[in-house]
Amino acid sequence: MSQMTLYVGGMRCRRCVREVTARLRDVLGVETVAADSGSSTVRLSGAMTVEDVLRAFVGMTYEPRVVANSDGTGTGQARR
Repeated sequence: MSQMTLYVGGMRCRRCVREVTARLRDVLGVETVAADSGSSTVRLSGAMTVEDVLRAFVGMTYEPRVVANSDGTGTGQARR
């Protein structure tokens, strides 16, 4: 199981956390999602890919950036 931490620009309130976590729970391979609006971070665990996680943000106003990824794959920002 891999771990991933995202910085999510614009995620500053409980409503934002609910919206982001709802999208991320639907990503293939995601097993757990823990979001913190105070630090604008989300921690994920599971067998998800960076590409699938970032794709979940397409069409949203949030700006995700992978800050840590335990499986060693590349990091980047979502395309809109």
